[in-house]
Amino acid sequence: MTWMTIPSLVLGLGVLVVGAEILVKGASRIALMFGISPLIIGLTIVAYGTSAPELVVSLQAVFAGQADISIGNVVGSNIFNILLILGVCATITPLVVAQQLIRLDVPILIAVSALLMFFAQDGRVNRLDGSIFVLGAILYTTFLIFQSRREKNPEIAEEYAQEFGEPVPKTGQQIIRQAAYIGAGMGLLIFGSRWLVESSVDIARALGISELVIGLTLVSLGTSLPELATSVVASYRGERDIAVGNVVGSNIFNILAVLGFAASLSPTGVAIAPAVIKFDLPVMFAVAVICLPVFLTGRLISRWEGILFLGYYFSYATYLVLSATSNENLSLFTDIILFIVIPATAIALGLSIIPNLFKGTKTAPKSDSD
Repeated sequence: MTWMTIPSLVLGLGVLVVGAEILVKGASRIALMFGISPLIIGLTIVAYGTSAPELVVSLQAVFAGQADISIGNVVGSNIFNILLILGVCATITPLVVAQQLIRLDVPILIAVSALLMFFAQDGRVNRLDGSIFVLGAILYTTFLIFQSRREKNPEIAEEYAQEFGEPVPKTGQQIIRQAAYIGAGMGLLIFGSRWLVESSVDIARALGISELVIGLTLVSLGTSLPELATSVVASYRGERDIAVGNVVGSNIFNILAVLGFAASLSPTGVAIAPAVIKFDLPVMFAVAVICLPVFLTGRLISRWEGILFLGYYFSYATYLVLSATSNENLSLFTDIILFIVIPATAIALGLSIIPNLFKGTKTAPKSDSD
């Protein structure tokens, strides 16, 4: 670890965010020029673009021989996206949950999370497993495009039109300019990911902690910054369907495409440490499952549920730190979470769901855009 390690880390994070932003803008504008609807752009190009840092970082880590950073990036990002991003957004304003998310997207997220746990039991996501994930990403994207063409809710279509429907004249000069943006965005992602991975490895070695912990925390937080920015801005503007849909869609993409491409392109797949199989993957799966009861309570993520998500994320991060440093309070902390916090959460969610089963759903407060 040298005096340039921290600046390289910060620079890498910044370049990743800027690269993702430029890539998304260029791709979105070209799509608009060719008549693709803002709804499809939001569900595909933007959702995929905000997950581009995870993809490039995971590929960079796999080819550099740092598999722990690659898997930690995906698993950590999925936990971060739901617990911290939705927690922050719901604290800003209660988030509306579209019916399709409950009926389709969240069950898909739970299913692919379970499939990842199954594939990981032999300690590796091999090339065949990765190819299955990539095929799933193609099928899921195709379904999203098909479904969006049948979208009949004018409010949802209007939200996406306001957010992603910036008019751009279809000229040769504009097409070249936007293509240049895409190329520049990809270049920035590649350089930023290299700096981030190399500096993260140096920090892990200097602090005496595993690359896995760095991947689950620092790297996953950095690569999730585009999702955080997109969702916070959307919730602040009152575009609450976009905020939730972006997070769930990105999590599905992280498993199917990010890990899928990393495993299928690597000659040996992606190795998964026993600690991830025993703890982090079950946490990721549990976080996906808890979305159902939270989302079902009136199809709304309330402020107290957002605060609950934030509390769980900081508890998870605290556990990682205590475990990495072999802190003597780890056992006590674990017992408090298992025997007090989790049962109390289950009771609170139950008390919140049961009345809605008899009285209908909670009423979402109107936003300025409603």
